[in-house]
Amino acid sequence: MSDVNSQVPVKSEASQQSSPTTRDNFVMDVAHCYLDGNVDAVEFCPHDSFHRILSASTYTLQEGDQPRRSGSISLFNVDADAGRLELFHRVETAGIFDIKWSPVGAIVGPLLAQADADGYLRLHHLECRSDGSAAGEQSDALLDAGNFLKEVTSKQVSSSMCLCTDWNPSATSISVGLSDGSVSIISLLDSKLEIQQEWKAHEFELWATSFDTHQPQLLYTGSDDCKFSCWDLRDCPSNLAFQNSKIHKMGICCITKSPSDPHTLFTGSYDEYLRVWDVRSISKPVNETSICLGGGVWRIKHHPSLPDLVLAACMHNGFAIVKIEGEKAEVIETYCKHESLAYGADWQRGEICQKWQKGERWWLVLQSRFDRFQELESSSPPIPSIPPQATRLATASSSATAATGVSAKKAVKTTTIRSSSGKRGGASGGRDTNFY
Repeated sequence: MSDVNSQVPVKSEASQQSSPTTRDNFVMDVAHCYLDGNVDAVEFCPHDSFHRILSASTYTLQEGDQPRRSGSISLFNVDADAGRLELFHRVETAGIFDIKWSPVGAIVGPLLAQADADGYLRLHHLECRSDGSAAGEQSDALLDAGNFLKEVTSKQVSSSMCLCTDWNPSATSISVGLSDGSVSIISLLDSKLEIQQEWKAHEFELWATSFDTHQPQLLYTGSDDCKFSCWDLRDCPSNLAFQNSKIHKMGICCITKSPSDPHTLFTGSYDEYLRVWDVRSISKPVNETSICLGGGVWRIKHHPSLPDLVLAACMHNGFAIVKIEGEKAEVIETYCKHESLAYGADWQRGEICQKWQKGERWWLVLQSRFDRFQELESSSPPIPSIPPQATRLATASSSATAATGVSAKKAVKTTTIRSSSGKRGGASGGRDTNFY
Protein backbone atom coordinates (compact mmCIF):
# COMPACT_ATOMS: atom_id res chain seq x y z
CA MET A 1 0.00 0.00 0.00
CA SER A 2 1.44 3.41 -0.90
CA ASP A 3 0.57 7.01 -0.15
CA VAL A 4 0.27 9.74 -2.72
CA ASN A 5 0.06 12.95 -0.72
CA SER A 6 1.75 16.01 -1.99
CA GLN A 7 0.32 18.21 -4.70
CA VAL A 8 -2.21 15.92 -6.31
CA PRO A 9 -2.84 17.15 -9.86
CA VAL A 10 -6.16 18.92 -10.17
CA LYS A 11 -7.70 20.08 -13.40
CA SER A 12 -10.57 22.51 -13.03
CA GLU A 13 -12.80 24.27 -15.49
CA ALA A 14 -15.66 26.71 -15.19
CA SER A 15 -18.97 26.46 -16.97
CA GLN A 16 -21.55 29.19 -17.33
CA GLN A 17 -24.21 26.93 -18.77
CA SER A 18 -27.06 25.49 -16.79
CA SER A 19 -29.53 22.88 -17.88
CA PRO A 20 -33.08 22.34 -16.67
CA THR A 21 -34.02 19.15 -14.90
CA THR A 22 -37.35 17.42 -15.21
CA ARG A 23 -38.65 19.64 -12.39
CA ASP A 24 -37.82 23.01 -13.95
CA ASN A 25 -34.79 23.46 -11.75
CA PHE A 26 -31.24 24.08 -12.88
CA VAL A 27 -28.01 22.13 -12.66
CA MET A 28 -24.79 23.93 -13.49
CA ASP A 29 -21.37 22.41 -14.09
CA VAL A 30 -18.62 24.54 -12.66
CA ALA A 31 -15.30 22.68 -12.43
CA HIS A 32 -13.80 19.23 -12.49
CA CYS A 33 -10.73 17.21 -11.58
CA TYR A 34 -9.61 13.72 -12.55
CA LEU A 35 -9.07 10.55 -10.53
CA ASP A 36 -7.58 7.21 -11.52
CA GLY A 37 -9.80 4.16 -11.18
CA ASN A 38 -13.53 3.50 -11.05
CA VAL A 39 -15.19 5.33 -8.18
CA ASP A 40 -17.84 3.19 -6.47
CA ALA A 41 -18.31 4.75 -3.02
CA VAL A 42 -18.16 8.21 -1.44
CA GLU A 43 -18.50 9.24 2.20
CA PHE A 44 -18.43 12.66 3.84
CA CYS A 45 -16.81 12.53 7.26
CA PRO A 46 -19.65 13.02 9.77
CA HIS A 47 -17.41 14.24 12.60
CA ASP A 48 -17.77 17.97 13.16
CA SER A 49 -14.08 18.84 13.08
CA PHE A 50 -13.76 17.17 9.67
CA HIS A 51 -17.10 18.00 8.06
CA ARG A 52 -15.46 19.32 4.87
CA ILE A 53 -13.60 16.11 4.17
CA LEU A 54 -14.97 13.78 1.54
CA SER A 55 -13.56 10.30 0.96
CA ALA A 56 -13.93 8.47 -2.35
CA SER A 57 -12.90 4.88 -3.03
CA THR A 58 -12.14 3.15 -6.31
CA TYR A 59 -12.12 -0.34 -7.76
CA THR A 60 -10.40 -1.28 -11.02
CA LEU A 61 -10.03 -4.76 -12.47
CA GLN A 62 -6.66 -4.97 -14.22
CA GLU A 63 -7.33 -7.63 -16.84
CA GLY A 64 -4.70 -9.86 -18.43
CA ASP A 65 -2.96 -13.16 -17.82
CA GLN A 66 -2.77 -12.32 -14.12
CA PRO A 67 -5.81 -10.17 -13.30
CA ARG A 68 -5.36 -7.76 -10.42
CA ARG A 69 -7.91 -5.72 -8.49
CA SER A 70 -6.51 -2.34 -7.54
CA GLY A 71 -8.06 0.64 -5.82
CA SER A 72 -7.52 3.82 -3.87
CA ILE A 73 -8.99 6.15 -1.28
CA SER A 74 -8.92 9.86 -2.08
CA LEU A 75 -9.64 12.70 0.33
CA PHE A 76 -11.15 16.00 -0.79
CA ASN A 77 -11.57 19.31 0.96
CA VAL A 78 -15.03 20.64 0.07
CA ASP A 79 -15.91 24.31 0.50
CA ALA A 80 -19.41 24.62 -0.94
CA ASP A 81 -19.80 28.34 -0.32
CA ALA A 82 -16.62 29.08 -2.25
CA GLY A 83 -17.45 26.47 -4.90
CA ARG A 84 -14.18 24.66 -4.25
CA LEU A 85 -13.32 20.96 -4.27
CA GLU A 86 -9.68 20.08 -3.59
CA LEU A 87 -8.04 16.69 -3.78
CA PHE A 88 -5.33 16.74 -1.10
CA HIS A 89 -4.54 13.11 -0.26
CA ARG A 90 -4.70 9.67 -1.85
CA VAL A 91 -3.67 6.21 -0.67
CA GLU A 92 -3.40 3.26 -3.04
CA THR A 93 -5.05 0.03 -1.91
CA ALA A 94 -6.58 -3.19 -3.14
CA GLY A 95 -9.83 -2.76 -5.05
CA ILE A 96 -12.47 -1.35 -2.69
CA PHE A 97 -16.19 -2.15 -2.73
CA ASP A 98 -17.31 -0.09 0.27
CA ILE A 99 -16.11 2.49 2.81
CA LYS A 100 -17.76 3.74 6.01
CA TRP A 101 -16.76 6.39 8.55
CA SER A 102 -17.11 5.52 12.22
CA PRO A 103 -20.30 6.98 13.73
CA VAL A 104 -20.44 10.28 15.59
CA GLY A 105 -20.50 9.85 19.36
CA ALA A 106 -18.35 6.74 19.46
CA ILE A 107 -15.25 6.63 21.65
CA VAL A 108 -12.99 6.05 18.66
CA GLY A 109 -12.78 8.11 15.54
CA PRO A 110 -12.74 9.38 13.04
CA LEU A 111 -11.95 6.00 11.49
CA LEU A 112 -12.66 4.96 7.91
CA ALA A 113 -13.49 1.28 7.36
CA GLN A 114 -12.54 -0.29 4.02
CA ALA A 115 -14.02 -3.51 2.60
CA ASP A 116 -11.82 -4.72 -0.24
CA ALA A 117 -11.48 -7.35 -2.95
CA ASP A 118 -8.59 -9.08 -1.17
CA GLY A 119 -10.96 -10.16 1.60
CA TYR A 120 -9.62 -7.63 4.11
CA LEU A 121 -11.28 -5.18 6.45
CA ARG A 122 -8.94 -2.24 6.96
CA LEU A 123 -9.29 0.75 9.27
CA HIS A 124 -7.75 4.14 8.54
CA HIS A 125 -7.44 6.97 11.05
CA LEU A 126 -7.94 10.53 9.89
CA GLU A 127 -4.91 12.44 11.10
CA CYS A 128 -4.72 16.14 11.99
CA ARG A 129 -2.38 18.73 10.55
CA SER A 130 0.96 19.28 12.23
CA ASP A 131 -0.23 22.63 13.60
CA GLY A 132 -3.05 20.84 15.43
CA SER A 133 -5.91 22.04 13.26
CA ALA A 134 -8.29 19.67 11.56
CA ALA A 135 -7.33 18.75 8.02
CA GLY A 136 -10.67 19.96 6.70
CA GLU A 137 -10.56 23.42 8.26
CA GLN A 138 -8.34 24.97 5.59
CA SER A 139 -10.23 25.73 2.39
CA ASP A 140 -8.29 28.54 0.74
CA ALA A 141 -5.52 26.35 -0.68
CA LEU A 142 -4.49 22.76 -1.08
CA LEU A 143 -3.76 21.23 2.28
CA ASP A 144 -0.19 20.50 3.31
CA ALA A 145 1.32 17.20 2.29
CA GLY A 146 1.30 14.45 4.90
CA ASN A 147 -0.29 11.19 5.96
CA PHE A 148 -3.77 12.50 6.64
CA LEU A 149 -5.24 9.01 6.32
CA LYS A 150 -3.24 6.36 8.13
CA GLU A 151 -4.00 2.63 8.23
CA VAL A 152 -4.05 1.59 11.88
CA THR A 153 -5.21 -2.03 11.71
CA SER A 154 -6.46 -4.70 9.32
CA LYS A 155 -7.90 -8.19 9.34
CA GLN A 156 -8.25 -10.78 6.60
CA VAL A 157 -11.89 -11.74 6.94
CA SER A 158 -12.05 -14.35 4.19
CA SER A 159 -10.54 -15.61 0.97
CA SER A 160 -13.74 -14.29 -0.63
CA MET A 161 -14.17 -10.60 -1.41
CA CYS A 162 -15.50 -8.14 1.17
CA LEU A 163 -18.41 -6.37 -0.55
CA CYS A 164 -19.97 -4.19 2.15
CA THR A 165 -19.45 -3.04 5.71
CA ASP A 166 -21.22 -1.22 8.53
CA TRP A 167 -20.41 0.04 12.05
CA ASN A 168 -22.55 -0.54 15.11
CA PRO A 169 -23.52 2.72 16.90
CA SER A 170 -20.74 2.47 19.50
CA ALA A 171 -18.06 1.60 16.90
CA THR A 172 -17.12 -1.51 18.85
CA SER A 173 -18.24 -3.94 16.12
CA ILE A 174 -18.17 -3.95 12.34
CA SER A 175 -20.19 -6.17 10.02
CA VAL A 176 -18.80 -7.33 6.68
CA GLY A 177 -20.73 -8.96 3.82
CA LEU A 178 -18.85 -11.36 1.53
CA SER A 179 -19.07 -12.48 -2.07
CA ASP A 180 -19.76 -16.09 -1.01
CA GLY A 181 -22.93 -15.02 0.85
CA SER A 182 -21.36 -15.08 4.31
CA VAL A 183 -21.40 -12.31 6.90
CA SER A 184 -18.82 -11.64 9.61
CA ILE A 185 -19.06 -9.67 12.86
CA ILE A 186 -15.70 -8.20 13.82
CA SER A 187 -14.90 -6.53 17.14
CA LEU A 188 -12.65 -3.51 17.54
CA LEU A 189 -10.81 -3.41 20.86
CA ASP A 190 -7.54 -1.63 21.62
CA SER A 191 -6.99 -1.01 17.89
CA LYS A 192 -7.24 -4.73 17.13
CA LEU A 193 -9.79 -6.46 14.93
CA GLU A 194 -11.05 -9.91 15.91
CA ILE A 195 -13.70 -12.03 14.20
CA GLN A 196 -16.46 -12.72 16.74
CA GLN A 197 -19.00 -14.48 14.54
CA GLU A 198 -19.28 -15.62 10.94
CA TRP A 199 -21.96 -17.62 9.19
CA LYS A 200 -23.43 -18.41 5.80
CA ALA A 201 -26.30 -15.93 5.60
CA HIS A 202 -27.21 -16.08 1.89
CA GLU A 203 -26.78 -18.22 -1.20
CA PHE A 204 -25.23 -15.52 -3.39
CA GLU A 205 -23.27 -12.28 -3.06
CA LEU A 206 -24.15 -10.32 0.07
CA TRP A 207 -24.24 -6.66 -0.97
CA ALA A 208 -26.01 -5.16 2.05
CA THR A 209 -25.35 -5.37 5.78
CA SER A 210 -26.68 -2.88 8.32
CA PHE A 211 -26.82 -2.70 12.10
CA ASP A 212 -30.09 -1.56 13.65
CA THR A 213 -29.11 1.84 15.08
CA HIS A 214 -31.76 1.60 17.81
CA GLN A 215 -31.32 -2.10 18.60
CA PRO A 216 -27.67 -2.84 17.73
CA GLN A 217 -28.09 -6.50 18.66
CA LEU A 218 -30.00 -6.82 15.36
CA LEU A 219 -28.27 -7.02 11.99
CA TYR A 220 -30.00 -6.78 8.60
CA THR A 221 -28.59 -8.40 5.46
CA GLY A 222 -29.58 -8.53 1.80
CA SER A 223 -28.25 -10.46 -1.17
CA ASP A 224 -28.52 -11.36 -4.83
CA ASP A 225 -30.72 -14.26 -3.67
CA CYS A 226 -33.51 -11.64 -3.14
CA LYS A 227 -33.74 -12.47 0.57
CA PHE A 228 -34.04 -9.71 3.17
CA SER A 229 -32.97 -11.07 6.56
CA CYS A 230 -32.65 -9.98 10.19
CA TRP A 231 -30.28 -11.68 12.63
CA ASP A 232 -30.16 -11.58 16.44
CA LEU A 233 -26.49 -11.26 17.41
CA ARG A 234 -27.13 -12.14 21.07
CA ASP A 235 -27.16 -15.78 20.00
CA CYS A 236 -24.03 -17.54 18.79
CA PRO A 237 -24.32 -18.52 16.08
CA SER A 238 -26.66 -15.66 15.32
CA ASN A 239 -30.33 -16.57 15.17
CA LEU A 240 -32.46 -15.71 12.14
CA ALA A 241 -35.09 -13.32 13.52
CA PHE A 242 -36.97 -13.05 10.23
CA GLN A 243 -36.48 -13.48 6.50
CA ASN A 244 -38.54 -12.12 3.63
CA SER A 245 -37.95 -13.71 0.23
CA LYS A 246 -41.18 -12.71 -1.52
CA ILE A 247 -41.15 -8.92 -1.83
CA HIS A 248 -37.92 -8.10 -3.67
CA LYS A 249 -38.14 -9.29 -7.27
CA MET A 250 -34.38 -8.98 -7.80
CA GLY A 251 -31.27 -8.80 -5.63
CA ILE A 252 -31.08 -6.47 -2.64
CA CYS A 253 -28.44 -3.75 -2.96
CA CYS A 254 -28.74 -1.73 0.25
CA ILE A 255 -30.44 -1.64 3.66
CA THR A 256 -30.53 1.30 6.07
CA LYS A 257 -32.37 1.99 9.30
CA SER A 258 -33.95 5.40 9.81
CA PRO A 259 -31.78 7.34 12.32
CA SER A 260 -34.83 9.18 13.69
CA ASP A 261 -37.59 6.53 13.69
CA PRO A 262 -36.86 3.25 15.51
CA HIS A 263 -39.59 1.48 13.53
CA THR A 264 -38.66 2.49 9.98
CA LEU A 265 -36.22 0.73 7.67
CA PHE A 266 -35.39 1.21 3.97
CA THR A 267 -34.27 -1.28 1.33
CA GLY A 268 -33.07 -0.76 -2.23
CA SER A 269 -33.09 -3.40 -4.96
CA TYR A 270 -32.11 -4.11 -8.54
CA ASP A 271 -35.86 -4.25 -9.21
CA GLU A 272 -35.67 -0.40 -9.10
CA TYR A 273 -37.80 0.00 -5.97
CA LEU A 274 -37.04 1.95 -2.83
CA ARG A 275 -39.07 0.30 -0.07
CA VAL A 276 -40.01 1.68 3.33
CA TRP A 277 -40.77 -0.87 6.03
CA ASP A 278 -42.34 -0.77 9.48
CA VAL A 279 -40.48 -3.42 11.46
CA ARG A 280 -42.65 -3.48 14.58
CA SER A 281 -44.05 -6.76 13.29
CA ILE A 282 -40.64 -8.39 13.38
CA SER A 283 -41.72 -11.67 11.78
CA LYS A 284 -42.98 -9.84 8.71
CA PRO A 285 -42.52 -6.11 8.05
CA VAL A 286 -45.87 -4.37 7.58
CA ASN A 287 -47.15 -1.15 6.00
CA GLU A 288 -44.69 -1.47 3.13
CA THR A 289 -44.35 1.65 1.02
CA SER A 290 -42.50 1.38 -2.28
CA ILE A 291 -41.61 3.76 -5.07
CA CYS A 292 -40.02 2.92 -8.42
CA LEU A 293 -36.95 5.08 -9.08
CA GLY A 294 -36.27 3.86 -12.63
CA GLY A 295 -32.94 2.22 -11.86
CA GLY A 296 -31.47 -0.26 -9.43
CA VAL A 297 -31.38 1.39 -6.00
CA TRP A 298 -27.76 0.78 -5.06
CA ARG A 299 -27.39 3.14 -2.11
CA ILE A 300 -29.69 5.08 0.23
CA LYS A 301 -28.60 7.89 2.58
CA HIS A 302 -30.76 9.76 5.08
CA HIS A 303 -30.60 13.54 5.32
CA PRO A 304 -28.65 14.43 8.51
CA SER A 305 -31.35 16.74 9.89
CA LEU A 306 -34.55 16.25 7.86
CA PRO A 307 -36.00 12.85 8.77
CA ASP A 308 -38.31 12.66 5.75
CA LEU A 309 -35.63 13.07 3.05
CA VAL A 310 -33.39 10.38 1.58
CA LEU A 311 -30.91 10.38 -1.28
CA ALA A 312 -30.73 7.37 -3.57
CA ALA A 313 -28.12 6.33 -6.14
CA CYS A 314 -30.14 4.62 -8.87
CA MET A 315 -27.58 2.98 -11.17
CA HIS A 316 -28.84 3.53 -14.75
CA ASN A 317 -31.16 6.37 -13.70
CA GLY A 318 -28.84 8.74 -11.86
CA PHE A 319 -29.76 10.10 -8.46
CA ALA A 320 -33.01 10.92 -6.72
CA ILE A 321 -34.03 12.82 -3.59
CA VAL A 322 -37.14 11.20 -2.13
CA LYS A 323 -39.51 12.66 0.44
CA ILE A 324 -41.21 10.14 2.74
CA GLU A 325 -44.41 11.18 4.55
CA GLY A 326 -46.22 8.39 6.34
CA GLU A 327 -47.02 5.77 3.73
CA LYS A 328 -46.42 8.17 0.84
CA ALA A 329 -43.11 8.43 -1.02
CA GLU A 330 -42.44 11.13 -3.63
CA VAL A 331 -39.44 11.97 -5.80
CA ILE A 332 -38.82 15.70 -5.42
CA GLU A 333 -35.53 16.02 -7.30
CA THR A 334 -33.53 13.98 -9.79
CA TYR A 335 -30.12 14.26 -11.41
CA CYS A 336 -29.42 12.20 -14.52
CA LYS A 337 -27.03 14.40 -16.47
CA HIS A 338 -24.14 11.99 -16.91
CA GLU A 339 -24.62 8.78 -18.85
CA SER A 340 -22.91 6.53 -16.35
CA LEU A 341 -24.01 4.26 -13.53
CA ALA A 342 -24.79 5.91 -10.19
CA TYR A 343 -23.43 3.90 -7.26
CA GLY A 344 -22.51 6.14 -4.34
CA ALA A 345 -24.30 8.88 -2.45
CA ASP A 346 -23.92 10.73 0.84
CA TRP A 347 -24.96 13.90 2.65
CA GLN A 348 -22.54 16.27 4.31
CA ARG A 349 -23.27 17.98 7.56
CA GLY A 350 -22.73 21.71 7.10
CA GLU A 351 -22.23 25.03 8.76
CA ILE A 352 -24.67 27.88 9.11
CA CYS A 353 -24.91 29.34 5.63
CA GLN A 354 -24.86 33.15 5.43
CA LYS A 355 -26.78 33.06 2.18
CA TRP A 356 -29.87 32.21 4.19
CA GLN A 357 -29.99 35.91 5.05
CA LYS A 358 -30.96 36.40 1.40
CA GLY A 359 -33.59 33.68 1.54
CA GLU A 360 -31.53 31.08 -0.31
CA ARG A 361 -31.34 27.39 0.56
CA TRP A 362 -28.01 25.67 -0.10
CA TRP A 363 -27.18 22.02 -0.30
CA LEU A 364 -24.20 20.26 -1.64
CA VAL A 365 -25.00 17.06 -3.44
CA LEU A 366 -21.79 15.21 -4.08
CA GLN A 367 -22.64 12.61 -6.63
CA SER A 368 -20.40 9.71 -7.32
CA ARG A 369 -21.03 7.16 -9.99
CA PHE A 370 -19.10 4.16 -11.20
CA ASP A 371 -16.55 6.09 -13.19
CA ARG A 372 -13.72 8.45 -12.45
CA PHE A 373 -15.66 11.66 -12.85
CA GLN A 374 -16.17 14.01 -9.95
CA GLU A 375 -18.22 17.11 -10.48
CA LEU A 376 -19.71 19.83 -8.33
CA GLU A 377 -22.95 21.28 -9.61
CA SER A 378 -25.92 23.37 -8.53
CA SER A 379 -29.67 23.07 -8.80
CA SER A 380 -32.80 24.36 -7.09
CA PRO A 381 -35.09 21.67 -5.67
CA PRO A 382 -38.56 22.65 -4.40
CA ILE A 383 -37.96 21.53 -0.83
CA PRO A 384 -39.76 23.60 1.83
CA SER A 385 -38.63 24.43 5.35
CA ILE A 386 -35.02 23.32 5.10
CA PRO A 387 -33.23 24.43 8.29
CA PRO A 388 -30.64 27.24 8.01
CA GLN A 389 -27.60 25.11 7.53
CA ALA A 390 -25.66 23.99 4.51
CA THR A 391 -26.01 20.26 4.05
CA ARG A 392 -24.10 18.39 1.40
CA LEU A 393 -24.37 15.16 -0.48
CA ALA A 394 -21.92 12.69 -2.07
CA THR A 395 -22.20 10.11 -4.89
CA ALA A 396 -20.01 8.00 -7.34
CA SER A 397 -19.83 7.07 -11.18
CA SER A 398 -17.52 5.96 -14.20
CA SER A 399 -15.22 8.71 -15.55
CA ALA A 400 -12.93 10.79 -13.28
CA THR A 401 -13.86 14.46 -12.83
CA ALA A 402 -14.91 16.93 -10.14
CA ALA A 403 -16.73 20.26 -10.32
CA THR A 404 -17.97 23.05 -8.09
CA GLY A 405 -21.11 25.07 -8.65
CA VAL A 406 -23.09 28.06 -7.46
CA SER A 407 -26.63 28.93 -8.49
CA ALA A 408 -28.25 32.33 -8.47
CA LYS A 409 -31.45 30.67 -7.30
CA LYS A 410 -32.25 28.57 -4.25
CA ALA A 411 -29.82 25.77 -4.81
CA VAL A 412 -28.76 22.29 -4.05
CA LYS A 413 -25.02 22.07 -4.66
CA THR A 414 -23.83 18.81 -6.11
CA THR A 415 -20.48 17.11 -6.65
CA THR A 416 -20.00 14.06 -8.84
CA ILE A 417 -17.19 11.52 -9.06
CA ARG A 418 -16.90 9.56 -12.28
CA SER A 419 -14.38 7.44 -14.17
CA SER A 420 -13.69 7.10 -17.87
CA SER A 421 -13.14 3.36 -17.64
CA GLY A 422 -14.77 0.42 -15.96
CA LYS A 423 -18.16 -1.19 -16.34
CA ARG A 424 -20.66 -2.45 -13.87
CA GLY A 425 -23.76 -3.80 -15.46
CA GLY A 426 -25.22 -7.22 -16.23
CA ALA A 427 -26.24 -9.98 -13.84
CA SER A 428 -28.68 -9.34 -11.00
CA GLY A 429 -29.87 -6.02 -12.33
CA GLY A 430 -27.09 -4.95 -14.62
CA ARG A 431 -23.71 -5.81 -13.09
CA ASP A 432 -21.08 -6.85 -15.57
CA THR A 433 -20.15 -10.46 -14.80
CA ASN A 434 -16.53 -9.47 -15.47
CA PHE A 435 -16.68 -6.72 -12.85
CA TYR A 436 -14.85 -8.86 -10.35
